[in-house]
Amino acid sequence: MKNQLKIPVHVAFIMDGNGRWAKKRFLPRTMGHKAGTENLRSIITYAKNIGIKHVTFYAFSTENWKRPKDEINALMNILLAYLRKETKAFLKEGAKLNIIGDMSSFPEELQNEVANSIEITKGNTTITVNIALNYSGRSEIVKGINEIISNDNVKAVTEESFNKYLYTKDIPDPDLLIRTSGELRLSNFLLWQLAYTELYFTDVFWPDFNEVEFEKALVEYTKRDRRFGGLSDD
Repeated sequence: MKNQLKIPVHVAFIMDGNGRWAKKRFLPRTMGHKAGTENLRSIITYAKNIGIKHVTFYAFSTENWKRPKDEINALMNILLAYLRKETKAFLKEGAKLNIIGDMSSFPEELQNEVANSIEITKGNTTITVNIALNYSGRSEIVKGINEIISNDNVKAVTEESFNKYLYTKDIPDPDLLIRTSGELRLSNFLLWQLAYTELYFTDVFWPDFNEVEFEKALVEYTKRDRRFGGLSDD
């Protein structure tokens, strides 16, 4: 089936359901987050092997600061451990790490680890792994507007020029968005970039989202007729 698939250039993921996955197994929510993070490697490897060039993972939104402090601290530690463990795997896969969002509110140790991973992987070209941290789609748009306002040389703005003020300025818009766990909303994720993205929702919790489930999403994507506002050839 893989040879018949239409392969998207960029796939974005809203990795939902870690907490419910843990609850179902009578485990702490943090164990769900850990399992979800450990799932990233197989998804990145699968994406690379079938020719996807960009993957973006919604790891921590600005709204996630509303969660209990203990859970937030656990998430920071899980992310820190992930980067320390997986940077070598990124090199092996030819993956380049990129962060979208505002890292300034994160612990200095985590900021340094992120910067280190970005530096080590910056020369890789096989696949770009974008991780959204302290990210908000609305805040990203407001940030871009404020940067334009502060630039006296800007007299007019087009969609193309506005793209240059976004975190994703060097990344093509997602062709496919996959959200796990059965929720049917965007949750303030890549609001500008998802204008013509194909959306796929599955009831599977993120820690259980494997290559088989990924292929199901790609089979559905292959069936879609992307017209971008135009007419079908039929």
